[in-house]
Amino acid sequence: MSTYAQERAKDLQLLTRSVLRELPEVCADFILAIEPTTQPLTRYAYVNDLKLFFHYLVTECPRFADTRPELITTQQLNGITARDLRLYMEYLSLYVKNDSEITNAELGKMRKLASLRSFYRFMFKNELIDADVAQLIDMPKRHEKPIIRMEIDEVARMLDLVESGEAMSERQRAYNQHTRVRDLAILTLFLDTGIRVSELVGINIDDVDFSINGFLVTRKGGNQTILYFSDEVEQVLKDYLKLRREMTAVPGDEDALFLSLQNRRISVRAVQNMVKKYATQAAPLKKHLSPHKLRSTFGTNLYHETGDIYLVADVLGHSDVNTTRRHYAAMSDDRRRMAAQKVRAREDSRPKPEADSPISTASADGVPDDEA
Repeated sequence: MSTYAQERAKDLQLLTRSVLRELPEVCADFILAIEPTTQPLTRYAYVNDLKLFFHYLVTECPRFADTRPELITTQQLNGITARDLRLYMEYLSLYVKNDSEITNAELGKMRKLASLRSFYRFMFKNELIDADVAQLIDMPKRHEKPIIRMEIDEVARMLDLVESGEAMSERQRAYNQHTRVRDLAILTLFLDTGIRVSELVGINIDDVDFSINGFLVTRKGGNQTILYFSDEVEQVLKDYLKLRREMTAVPGDEDALFLSLQNRRISVRAVQNMVKKYATQAAPLKKHLSPHKLRSTFGTNLYHETGDIYLVADVLGHSDVNTTRRHYAAMSDDRRRMAAQKVRAREDSRPKPEADSPISTASADGVPDDEA
């Protein structure tokens, strides 16, 4: 029987093919070339980025105005200049799609330029164009944002909200009666294991093993691993499984651990909305709280407790420890601030020299202070 991850990969493959029908043939060749080294979600993101680029060409560049994206040839692409690409990057700052204004900050522009660079590198390598002009475009400078995470009291308040239903409207409270046990299990799992939302929705009932207090997950890249959980998670999962075994899932989702109210495998979007609902009530001053922010909360707590960046990287499933270090090693700033308060240059209790004795420039062991 295929897993959720396998079914998701099939869906993404079909979506990718659908988008490729609207693009030049060379785009299909590009996707075929990168297939061995990329994941389905990455390829789908690439084709959508390319779709936006070719849409820009036919709507904003006069020399492409009389053609359709799928009819653009490599000979025409060979005539695109670095200036054209710089204008495209400026276009990404603000454009209209389906009557809505779309903006891209540094991160969005970086990803779209990375897709374009990869596409141009493929064409240049295969001698389809004379020059790789995409390499002439500087990558936008990324401004690191502080990690948004929930404090201990905010986490406790959020979990209390799930259990009690306080601060909810009558309608929300009625809904909470049906989802409380499930939502508590999901939130506790995020906070205790640092699991990704895409990994969580893919868990099947048979993936959970209480004999080892662990469960099997399919990580980014398709690799499977076991994540272990605490006694607290064990209890809330067992409470939820009592209810889950009484539910009748729709055909195809019988194995799913977490179900929606429609008895389907819960979706990523549904989990995101659920987390936002509870987290913003518990921490109203922190905007855009999401499953990833709960993952950051776990990662921060684990790093604080262990100081082991390699352990954090392993548990979070980062393939490159530098990714982990960039996000969590900054937490050591808290320790530096603490150190600044522990050592004082001048203390009231410090022995004062005798009034008539010379002040020595040597420390107690006879070594001058500036050499100690």
